[in-house]
Formats: sequence, structure tokens, C-alpha cells
Amino acid sequence: MPPAATAPPLAQRNREQKMSSLRCQLGDRLNVEVDAAPPVDLNRVLDEMRCQYETLVENNRRDAEEWFNTQTEELNQQVVSSSEQLQSCQAEIMELRRTVNALEIELQAQQSMRDALESTLVETEARYGSQLAQMQCLISNVEAQLAEIRADLERQNQEYQVLLDVRARLECEINTYRGLLESEDGK
Repeated sequence: MPPAATAPPLAQRNREQKMSSLRCQLGDRLNVEVDAAPPVDLNRVLDEMRCQYETLVENNRRDAEEWFNTQTEELNQQVVSSSEQLQSCQAEIMELRRTVNALEIELQAQQSMRDALESTLVETEARYGSQLAQMQCLISNVEAQLAEIRADLERQNQEYQVLLDVRARLECEINTYRGLLESEDGK
């Protein structure tokens, strides 16, 4: 880029014309001295700015790299932690699946045993129901026989009482006849 201190030729001519017209008007009365500042070394200024920007860029790059490294380290730690948690959860899930499978097998075994016991109970109830019916039939027969035996015993008891009464009367009569015979024999 060309230095900005040099003006284009048209603008310079216009300025020179204005200055010569002012000199004519003022004559020699006015003497203007212009202290011009020393020329600025734009290359040096640009180099300084470039150096400042390069330093700023380097600092920003270092800061960004440190931030990136910090974030990467944190993410790596989170990944490691998440991986450990995932492995722990997977192990727990596998253990729970094993437990569920074992419990399902045990449940099936318990259900099979319950079904077998229910079947045995039904068979036992049927067998004992049949035996109970037979026992009740036997009991009914025995009770009927006992009723007949009681009736026979009561009848025999009544007959025995009648016989005892007859015997007692006969003995009484025999004693009476004996007494009479003895009294007649004694006379």
C-alpha cells in the first residue's frame, strides 16, 4: 500500500493555486512557517501493530488451547466416569436378569409342585370321600344291627323278668306246698 503522505497530483495543483492566490492578495506581509512533523515510518508502525496482533493472536491461541485441553480433560474424565457407571449398570442389569431367570425357574417349579399337590389333594379327597362313604355305610349297618340287638336285649330282658316273676311265684308256691306237705307229714 503506497504511503498516504503523497497527495494525488490534481489535489496538489489545486492547493498550490490557492496558496499562490493567497500570496498575491496578502503580498509579503504574511510569512507563514509550518513545522511539519517528522515523517512517520508506516512500515515500523505496521510492524509494531503486526507484532501486537501476533502476540494477541498467540495469547488467544494459547488461551483457546488451554481451554480446549481443560474441556477435553473434563470430557475424558466424564467419559471414563460414564464408562465405569455404564459397566456397573450393565453388570447390575446382567445380575438382575440372572436373578429374574432364577426366580422364573423357581416360580415354574413352585407352580408345578402346586399343581402336583392340588392333583394329589383331589385324588386324596376322592379316595377319602369314597372311604368315608363306605365307613358311613358300615356305621349305618352297625347302628342298625345295634338297634336290633338292643331291641332283642330289651325283649329278652322283659322275657327274663317275666321268667323271674314266674320262678319267684313258682318257688313261692313250691315253698307253700312243701310247707303243707311237711305239715301233713308231721301230723
